[in-house]
Amino acid sequence: MTLPDTADGEVDPQVLRADLAVGVSAFFTTRAGGVSAPPRDGLNLGAGVGDDPRAVATNRARVAAVLGAPVTWSRPVHGRDVARIGPDGRAVGAVGGDALAVDALVTTAPGRGVAALAADCVPVLLAAVVGEGDARAGRPLAVAAVHSGRRGLLAGVLPAAVEALRAAAGETSATAPSGVELRAVVGPAICGRCYEVPQEMRGEVGAVEPAAVATTSWGTPALDLPAGVLAQLGRAGVMATSVGVCTHEDERFYSYRRDGVTGRFAGVVATRRGGMPGGAATGG
Repeated sequence: MTLPDTADGEVDPQVLRADLAVGVSAFFTTRAGGVSAPPRDGLNLGAGVGDDPRAVATNRARVAAVLGAPVTWSRPVHGRDVARIGPDGRAVGAVGGDALAVDALVTTAPGRGVAALAADCVPVLLAAVVGEGDARAGRPLAVAAVHSGRRGLLAGVLPAAVEALRAAAGETSATAPSGVELRAVVGPAICGRCYEVPQEMRGEVGAVEPAAVATTSWGTPALDLPAGVLAQLGRAGVMATSVGVCTHEDERFYSYRRDGVTGRFAGVVATRRGGMPGGAATGG
């Protein structure tokens, strides 16, 4: 693939665009277009993986430029907590502690991006939009970025994020009498052909989410996290699609299972200013 150069000779970040809704910018980053050195070479966006903080800051600034909005970055902890992000990029109502040490971020603030980091786990981007039957059907009310790995699948981070997204959208849905529709795009993640796990672990996850049970291409127990995520989203009433890319197989993406010491890519989403119904601005 030929990568375009910026005016200063650097390579632009290369991203996979996600079509969520009119007025929403959403994409998944690749390794291309960053300044991090090996073994995290490229567009590493993870601040906790041993990279030079200056490189991470530069990479994050480049992603914000592609998005056209400042971005709030969570610090995944493989749990189910959700933070509501306001226009200033801070967690709404947070008092003490690390309010961004969560696996899901939700915002109703136009022009404020939220991101979920990954390197085999599943990044999921969601949007709550005005429902059918309204002249503004499909216009965004709120967006979310979620990190869901094996432990997040067990903990129920996706149902928690969907509940928080519905609540956030409900606060602005007075402009949407026909109700709220939820949409999601499941990003690049390790697939069931590659994610080998012990039989006991597969059984534990399968007891919670049967759709995640899989077998590797060489015939051993495995987990299909994207399939499990899609199943959970479906039960939650979310219309979801998947990009269908395996991070272990596709070297455009960071993969912990493949590389060990490596960086993190991200799913990033924002409602563009003026993208809310009637151009409304909301608090967070």
